[in-house]
Amino acid sequence: MSLNFNIVWLAGSLLFGFTLSSDSQTPVFDQLKERFEEGEIFVAEFEHEYLDGYTGEVTEAGGSIWIAKGTYRVQSEDQVMVVDGDVSRVYDQIRNRLLISEYIEEEDDFAPSRMLQGVDESYSIEENSNSGNTRVTLESDDPFVIFDRVQIRLNGNGIPEVIEAVDQADNRLTTRFREGAFRDFDPSLFEIDVPENAERIDLRH
Repeated sequence: MSLNFNIVWLAGSLLFGFTLSSDSQTPVFDQLKERFEEGEIFVAEFEHEYLDGYTGEVTEAGGSIWIAKGTYRVQSEDQVMVVDGDVSRVYDQIRNRLLISEYIEEEDDFAPSRMLQGVDESYSIEENSNSGNTRVTLESDDPFVIFDRVQIRLNGNGIPEVIEAVDQADNRLTTRFREGAFRDFDPSLFEIDVPENAERIDLRH
């Protein structure tokens, strides 16, 4: 399925985790954040669903995703998107066009996935484990955060399987991961191989 990069974009924050402590109440989530801090990459196939809280319209996308500290890559059959804290790059293979733009958190549909790396003190965090699986719930009543509630489900190996997020307009985003695994960091994974004859449009200028 082709990934639609033009769906209504939402936001989250790429904010890095809490200090680990011996009396931590979220040991599984802390271990997950530590893997990102140590430079590992989370790699998975994904299915992403956006439910518009006002119209009820559902938009779906799918492909592969790579998440590392400070950056991530999303790829479908004909599009590749790489985002870091400053710049978003999208290469459309069908149009042979590369779009470069300033990264704006408020327009990042995949930002809930980046919450795997931790959130700031605006959120309360609760972790519950059952039969080896873990559910992490992040909640905030801060009127300035985008997401009121985020839930992350992890399997018995601490691998993310589902992220569900609800924003202040009651829009709901659900991302399901398949075949998720952690790998050593490889910077080449966050580069886009763009043909020399591709059209390049830089929206930063």
